[in-house]
Amino acid sequence: MADTQAAVPRRHAHDTTRSMVLFGGVYGAVVASAMVAALTEYGHTSQGSRRYDAAWLLVTAFASALAHGYAHYIAERGPARRGEALRALAAEWPLVAAMLPTVLILAGAGWGWWPAASVELPAFVFNIALLFVLGLLSARWAGRRWAVTLATGMTDAAFGLIVVVANAVIK
Repeated sequence: MADTQAAVPRRHAHDTTRSMVLFGGVYGAVVASAMVAALTEYGHTSQGSRRYDAAWLLVTAFASALAHGYAHYIAERGPARRGEALRALAAEWPLVAAMLPTVLILAGAGWGWWPAASVELPAFVFNIALLFVLGLLSARWAGRRWAVTLATGMTDAAFGLIVVVANAVIK
């Protein structure tokens, strides 16, 4: 009887890490932008509300990471190993890390570092730039030429912009 697992290609640890960084980064940037759009449209733009928005975005970041980690744990469940669930949850750190700059932008507005009524644009610009950089990374890690890498980054940023605008229009 042939070993069926031998036919399945094994992923290297750095491939999995890269995949999680890209997934978490993209997802975090898009969710952070959508949350800023929703919180701004339905909330107030005072300093106090921006501090509240920052806290709410931070809670959303951790809740999203927990949900994704738990989903990965359930989807990839194999033989029970100690600490497997915690490792799955910890692997979601890129999602939280991608959302933290937007949390800081909102919190900074709440603390009076910059105007509380106009933080949407800096948050969106940061997140679209993050999507561009993640597109560059993914293309370089895949061994693409620089021209293709730049086009990939621009395309990823454009898709992110479309998603953000669609979210804002839908809300």
